[in-house]
Amino acid sequence: MSKIAIMTDSNSGITQEEGKRLGIRILPMPFIINGEEFFDGAGLTHDMFYEKQMADADITTSQPSPASVTDMWDELLKEYDEVVHIPMASGLSESCNTARMLAEDYNGKVHVANNKRILITQRRSVLDAVELAKKGLSGMEIKDYLEKDSPNSAIYLMVNTMKYLKKGGRVSPAAALIGTVLGIKPVLTFKGEKIDRHAKARGVAQAKKTIIEAVKTDLEARGIASNDKVWLDMTYSYDLNAHLEFEKEVKAAFPGFEIYFTPLSLSIATHIGPGVLALGYTKKMV
Repeated sequence: MSKIAIMTDSNSGITQEEGKRLGIRILPMPFIINGEEFFDGAGLTHDMFYEKQMADADITTSQPSPASVTDMWDELLKEYDEVVHIPMASGLSESCNTARMLAEDYNGKVHVANNKRILITQRRSVLDAVELAKKGLSGMEIKDYLEKDSPNSAIYLMVNTMKYLKKGGRVSPAAALIGTVLGIKPVLTFKGEKIDRHAKARGVAQAKKTIIEAVKTDLEARGIASNDKVWLDMTYSYDLNAHLEFEKEVKAAFPGFEIYFTPLSLSIATHIGPGVLALGYTKKMV
């Protein structure tokens, strides 16, 4: 039985500390503030980041360098027989396609899963991969499972402004049209390759209700509206108190569910901004 290493990037929301605890290698995603390069989880706190963002600092993201990816693979292959690498969705970044190209030089020892997920749903894919490795599946079998399973998840999120998504070009034209009217809180969805429009809400309270109802509708339609069939996860940016209030509403709407939450990675926050509230679901592995 091959010894399989599981690797992902920091856009999964898995911190370096959590990765060490779970035996997962985390590739930190880079972002650039006023010409200075930073990496998720190192050198800059969340408060410091949002302070700069709200002061209109010039913040952009970039792919990890090819060397940073292959160096991590090379290190892992000293101890493991194969690597399963689970990057962020290919529709939001070229980092997945770059990794797949680089893997061609590894003679089948590195498997890059185009799982088409990000944030909390990407995290669940990584945890599934860990369990599949424990069950003895090969790297290719884990990759194939993750890619086949990719549609079984979604994220609904409220953003305070479309400013950052428009700037980064990571939102569909239809979604970019909403959120310009005073008092409107855009509710967006991520399913697969892109962030798209779901609804327009009048204020935060309505936006939160819209998110909860969207998830309920999806789960019922898929026949997975029970805590033994689906994971519910949350993420947010900047305002922990606003998240905790929303979490109370989610728990009331989904009694008996264990809700995991994590703050947005700073690389993703670059494109979404402060004030995000999000709820996602992922079908549990059979």
